[in-house]
Amino acid sequence: MRIGRLLFLSLCTWLPSVALAQDIRDTIRVDSSRVAEGYDLTGITVRVARPALTTGGSSAVVLELDSLGALPAPSMEEVLRAMPLIVIRQNSRGESQPALRGSGDRQVGVFLDGIPITIGWDHRSDMSIIPLTGAQRIRVVRGLSSVLYGPNTIGGVIEVDIARAPQRTVSVVPVSVAFSLEETGGSNVSIGTGHFFQPGDGSLVVRAGAGFRHRNGVTLPAGITEDREIRARYLVNSEGLRLNSDTRRADGYLAARYEKEGWGWAALSSSAYDVERGVPPEAHQDGPRLWRYPEQKRLFIALSGGTGEQETGGGLGSLEFSLGLNAGSSQIDQYDTEAFRSVIGQEAADDRTVTLRAEGDHTLGSRGALRSAFTFAEVERDEVLTPGGVASYRQRLWGLGIESEWSMGDRDATRFSIGAALDGSDTPESGDKPPVDRLGSFGYRAGVSSLVQDGLILHGSLSRRSRFPSLRELYSGALGRFEPNPQLVVETLLGSEAGLTLETDHSSIQAVGFYQSLENKIVRSSFKGTDGILRFKRINHKRVKSVGLEVLAVRAMGVVTVSGDLTVQNASGINVDGARVELEYEPFITGRLGFETPLGDIFRASGNLRFMGSQMCENPEIGGLQTLAGSGMLDLRLRSFFRLHSGSSLSRAEAGLGLSNATDASVYDQCGLPQPGRTFQIQIRVW
Repeated sequence: MRIGRLLFLSLCTWLPSVALAQDIRDTIRVDSSRVAEGYDLTGITVRVARPALTTGGSSAVVLELDSLGALPAPSMEEVLRAMPLIVIRQNSRGESQPALRGSGDRQVGVFLDGIPITIGWDHRSDMSIIPLTGAQRIRVVRGLSSVLYGPNTIGGVIEVDIARAPQRTVSVVPVSVAFSLEETGGSNVSIGTGHFFQPGDGSLVVRAGAGFRHRNGVTLPAGITEDREIRARYLVNSEGLRLNSDTRRADGYLAARYEKEGWGWAALSSSAYDVERGVPPEAHQDGPRLWRYPEQKRLFIALSGGTGEQETGGGLGSLEFSLGLNAGSSQIDQYDTEAFRSVIGQEAADDRTVTLRAEGDHTLGSRGALRSAFTFAEVERDEVLTPGGVASYRQRLWGLGIESEWSMGDRDATRFSIGAALDGSDTPESGDKPPVDRLGSFGYRAGVSSLVQDGLILHGSLSRRSRFPSLRELYSGALGRFEPNPQLVVETLLGSEAGLTLETDHSSIQAVGFYQSLENKIVRSSFKGTDGILRFKRINHKRVKSVGLEVLAVRAMGVVTVSGDLTVQNASGINVDGARVELEYEPFITGRLGFETPLGDIFRASGNLRFMGSQMCENPEIGGLQTLAGSGMLDLRLRSFFRLHSGSSLSRAEAGLGLSNATDASVYDQCGLPQPGRTFQIQIRVW
């Protein structure tokens, strides 16, 4: 908590100095490459995530993937942990999930090249195994910036561009090779290639690559065994590493984009991965999951195309279509003891999600625009449980949204938007359990942003959106860990935010206050079945409220760049009986303070201090919540850049040394699930 106060005071003293800075830029421009357009406040050039803003008044953070340097074959988890104002946790299934402003993993939509990968069996995706080897840019929108994202995107958006980044198509690296080695023997390797063609009047960019990761396990903090809540037999393996934390992942991607002036564009984005890994047990329980994934395979293909802006006689208009396939297979083996020798249960499944999106927009005079989007997705899953038998499930989701945006004032300095949406869902197949009838919900959104003076924008928004329960939430027993509950109802989020974004030649700062009320939030609760065994059961809380403040700042002080972010929030729940209840994993304060500075001509040093306040977690073995203490983690990094020869291919190199969790602190993602201890890493990239 003391660290949080220091960071908060630092940011407060930062704001007046930013406001007094001179030479503020006096123009803005719109980034029209996305549905949710934004002011592009380019500001200073820094190698950290920077604040951004959508014209509808939502706050965002943008990170170019090349700013991560020599990190080879990164996962989405590694990338998002490097971004501010978002919390990533590894859960008891070994999955890494995001949280924003009290919204959980299933309320946040994740899009790869415009296709939502969070629509599926579980309506979320495991960030730890999603490869971003071929990604170009990632943007995190806190809150809802548009009603056009489709169903089940209510509490935030994570957008990853692979082939849909036209402003970067000419900066293609012909060949890039990267390698990293950890002190435990873990290694990462990636190779990528790209080429820029100009057939006739058009342009074609093709990129391809592959990555491989192998890790025998992760380190443990030296003081972790002193925690009285921890069962050592579920913590350490015979090599002194985290029990069952080994992993192997191979992935590849192919991306292409073709553009022709006056004709439009077309893009292909495809990736695949094959993973085998263990699931670290929850070491604070006597009966944790003892699972391994001997197989996790997935194929993702997105085909998209658009007309680009075309004259229609009544102004300018464009159409865009996207078709996505997200298919995979997985197997979970459940073991009898922590020795992981005898399998006592198994879940084998194949799942497929096909998504179709159509978007269109047209100008309304010189200051207005009308946009609409339709999304349809069908989720199918076939599973075999041992013991348990065979079951098939199917869910369909659809959504139609329309919104209008207008600008007014000098230089179009004020922009506002308003939109509405209709969403629906049904479950035609539900195995041997009762199906869910057709569900429907409406949503709306209104937002405004205004350039009140050069470099200073005020912004705010109000939205209502709903989320339909996933097939897994309704029907899965998770190999005996959960009691299915087909009676779950639709979640509805009413969200609002207001804030400012201020930018000068040397600083950027964004401060946003937010309020969210989530009706019928689906949470897990301890439950004793008819057999007398304590399990989890998903239930609907009547309402969950969160109110808070976010601050994000970047400042260049000479050659040093300093950045920081802080989230202070109060989240509380009300159950169906009207009683106030505490919530899992909703800390009062989280934040980060970082720096980057050159050391001589070829070295750059950087560091990040991340901290999180105390929080609560559900433990079915005690029939309720227990406290998880606050913690902090320091990461340090040293990088060197040099030229190998004067040619254009494989002529530049970057070498880096990293020290994660430099103080070897005991930091938990969730109760019983510690993050790795102090870990030394070497990284090399040649391009």
